[in-house]
Amino acid sequence: MTRNGNERTTVSALVGNAITDSRGALLGRVHEFAVLPGDDSSRVQGLILKLSTKVSDRKCTMAPIRDLQRLGRELRLGDGAFLIAPPQDPTLVLLERDLLDQQIIDVHGRKVVRVNDVVLDWEHTPDGGLSLRIVEVEVGLRGAVRRLLKGLPANTVETLACRFSPSLIPWDFVDLIDPSRRVRLKVDQDRLAQMHPSDIADILEELAPPERQALFESLDEEVAAETLEEVEPRLQKSLIQSLGSEQVAGIVEEMDPGAAADLLAELSDEKSEAILGEMSPEERDEVKELLEFSQDSAAGRMTTEYIALPASSTVADVHTALRQFEGDIELVTDLYLLDEKDRLSGVVPIVHILLANAGDVLAELPHGHLITCQVDTGGRKVAELFDKYNLHSLPVVDVDRKLVGVVHAEQVIALLRDQ
Repeated sequence: MTRNGNERTTVSALVGNAITDSRGALLGRVHEFAVLPGDDSSRVQGLILKLSTKVSDRKCTMAPIRDLQRLGRELRLGDGAFLIAPPQDPTLVLLERDLLDQQIIDVHGRKVVRVNDVVLDWEHTPDGGLSLRIVEVEVGLRGAVRRLLKGLPANTVETLACRFSPSLIPWDFVDLIDPSRRVRLKVDQDRLAQMHPSDIADILEELAPPERQALFESLDEEVAAETLEEVEPRLQKSLIQSLGSEQVAGIVEEMDPGAAADLLAELSDEKSEAILGEMSPEERDEVKELLEFSQDSAAGRMTTEYIALPASSTVADVHTALRQFEGDIELVTDLYLLDEKDRLSGVVPIVHILLANAGDVLAELPHGHLITCQVDTGGRKVAELFDKYNLHSLPVVDVDRKLVGVVHAEQVIALLRDQ
């Protein structure tokens, strides 16, 4: 395929191709593609060969791209050019070994995909030499078919492969990193932050452990906290296991207190205490209080992040409270009213706040049905209340009817999923 005067090819199409010397004698066949990220991560430096038995120097196995000539499909070294030894560089990337079959993240598709082929572009340099640029990685069936049919005539393979639509990720989005992890997708953090935490959690669950850890550690604390709330307890423990207590504490402080308590409850007492010790006093006290409750109780599933105001407050006071609220604002569906003794006295759906005037008193607004549960109410009973009254949230009160927390629908769903 030709594009802008250049010609496209692929790794799978070039593997096994013969390379000859300037007189036409076989030197060997293409085995690998050497890339030096420090020099240019988008260019193939040379083709590493499986040598012909006639080649005497077994250490010189690389044909520099700049020294090659293309005659149709034939590749040969130019006059006066020789095979050289591959670079002894620890950052050296070999495309066949380090990229094909590796898992990378398709941020646009919000999933983990497997690299099936690499698209390359033969280009001519200003001085008349050759250059081989890496253009895209193929993650669809087209690349898989090319590799499956490798060994058949090239034209036949390409004809069959082109029956399938291409599925490509531009090379600009692929990051060459520590050789122990080989390659990964260069994740745009702004784009990643825009993804739903559940999508990031799905990606983490699909990745192999090293790539999973690398991705999680690349997230900022807020996104990491939201994502951690979406993954299973087993994976939560795995993701934070290698992190220092201070780093985990920073993430835990960004989590919903109830979710944070659930996470710490799954850890050893030693690990949990070390993390709590690194947290700010206010956050630590809030989470420690929740740790005392059974996870199968209302208190064990509730959050302490909610908005409650005296019934004598105005709508303007609600606006101020909403602006200052540090929890997940999307979960605020109801506003809770307190009497003069700080006891729960009513609930106002947030929609009524939106329709009211700034000076309206909360006690005079339309109230919703006030359904509550006790701290020690079991998880099954909590779920029944949500189902019976079609609740979005359920306030949890103590024996004095003082509000101590709120259970949201997502906590009930998690409870039912666990059961």
